[in-house]
Amino acid sequence: MKRARIAHDGAVVWAEAVENETALRLPNGQRIAATDALFLPPVTPGAAIFALGLNYADHRAELGFKAKEPPLVFLKGQNTLVGHRGATPRPADGNQMHPECELVAIIGTPARHVAVESALSHVAGYTIACDYAIREYLENYYRPNLRVKNRDATTPLGPFVVDAADIGDPQNLKIVTRVNGDVVQQGTTADMVQGVAELIAYLSGFMTLMPGDMILTGTPEGVHFCAAGDRVECEIESIGVLENRLVAAS
Repeated sequence: MKRARIAHDGAVVWAEAVENETALRLPNGQRIAATDALFLPPVTPGAAIFALGLNYADHRAELGFKAKEPPLVFLKGQNTLVGHRGATPRPADGNQMHPECELVAIIGTPARHVAVESALSHVAGYTIACDYAIREYLENYYRPNLRVKNRDATTPLGPFVVDAADIGDPQNLKIVTRVNGDVVQQGTTADMVQGVAELIAYLSGFMTLMPGDMILTGTPEGVHFCAAGDRVECEIESIGVLENRLVAAS
């Protein structure tokens, strides 16, 4: 099942994608066109948001880094999120701002000290993130700072949450990013250094992961600097296409 979190008639509801994702079925059975929906980030209020840096072998090689253990993990605030077809502000001095398409695993049941072999049983579903980076603001590659990864509305999320059972193997999904229709990033989740199961096992080894918590699992190679007015599409096989546009920051 594919579900979207939307605003409708003054309420926030979860709607099921139907008719090849061209329509959404509301909880009361009513159907609306997907193009008429106001998509919200599919996030549980209060959930923790974890993000990975340098978690794809090809992206590490692209930036000139060798494998690094343990995983490079940082936290994101919910202020960073914006929904499907939303707008992301590009700072006037953000000339090296680029999109990073990422598979997002959403925790469904509490996970604490779980083994890699059973870790995926704690995943409720998957969605897509576009975790923009602004390289002018990086202090160094191993410590993503607040100005890079916690700016308002710089992490589009959605459009759908797909049940884990409908995805199967999360390490076998194609990833494509397009800017104004041109492919700028292309890869596969098979290239992750630490897969979804390994990341859950690692994090749950020192903290309890709770339902709704999200893990942004990193991005493949392909650095493309964007400008205000650009239209960005992040697509992950079996999940959908997340659309976003860049606007000049006020």
